[in-house]
Amino acid sequence: MTAFYVFIGGGLGAVLRFLIGKTSTLIFNYNLPIGTFIANLFSCIIVGICICGIGEGKWLGFNLKPLLIIGFCGGLSTFSTFSFETLELIKSGHIMWAVFNVVFSVLICLLVLYFFSRLKLN
Repeated sequence: MTAFYVFIGGGLGAVLRFLIGKTSTLIFNYNLPIGTFIANLFSCIIVGICICGIGEGKWLGFNLKPLLIIGFCGGLSTFSTFSFETLELIKSGHIMWAVFNVVFSVLICLLVLYFFSRLKLN
């Protein structure tokens, strides 16, 4: 049954990532892959909040962990797309944008994950 929860969460996360990517392309006209950053950031927020819930053991049930963290956030966040888009920036001669993308994305996502994982939820 756990695999089913991961499957459902992963599908929903992947669809949301697709929609975020398409929407950000329409809104932003930058060299940076904003959609992937937004999806990864949103995923870190959710994982951080879930870690809080797991730590407290109060509201995140056993079935929600695989659905949200492994499935949904696994489908929503994407290291492979992040890597591909960064490589494309390098190939197109935008080396500084590629470096900025890596440093900015990793630092911000780590900080956000840390912040949200430290919240005290009742």
